[in-house]
Amino acid sequence: MNTNMISKEENILFAAEKLFAEKGFEGTSTREIAKMANVNISMISYYFGSKEKLYEKLVEYRMNEGQFFSRDIVERTDLNEWQKIEKIIDQFSNRIRTQKCFYRIMQREQLHTDNPQIVEFLKATKMSFLSMYTRILESGLKSGVFTKNPPIYLLHSTISGTLFYAFNAKEMYKEFLNDTDDENTFDEKYYTELNKHIKHLLKDLLGYEENK
Repeated sequence: MNTNMISKEENILFAAEKLFAEKGFEGTSTREIAKMANVNISMISYYFGSKEKLYEKLVEYRMNEGQFFSRDIVERTDLNEWQKIEKIIDQFSNRIRTQKCFYRIMQREQLHTDNPQIVEFLKATKMSFLSMYTRILESGLKSGVFTKNPPIYLLHSTISGTLFYAFNAKEMYKEFLNDTDDENTFDEKYYTELNKHIKHLLKDLLGYEENK
């Protein structure tokens, strides 16, 4: 069986994701989603019940993916605490870069969601990252990999805040740099520099020295 094959539900979710990113939740109709997914409109009701439920399912699906990669890194025994931090930054940054549609939706939701389910998902995700950073920091302090103990919420906001601001401001920075590369080439340079910059900040915040 081809592992790249996506299910009918995922096909509808991914079509909806593109439209929600482009037009917002209110501006997207189930008819448009059905057309983009190339399915009968009744399939949306069958799988999800309503546009609201489809939207919630999309957020849950993407959030769960993110939680999974984070948990996987924390549990690894072949990496020290600094290497875990590096991996998390690389993976987080890569997700923002490759899942532009979803993160565009999330930016909008951060500002003005009134869906209690989405509010809960967003909060649970942030709390999960906070507890993950706490575990890594405590363990790194104990093992001597880190020598400083910054407030965990500042660690979280330094990583997420920098990544999301850079994600939003990318086109402006491209213009500022007079960069004429195509989007993929610019993305490659941009996110490589961004990751390096965040790691420099965190080395200082955590008191991590490479050649101890």
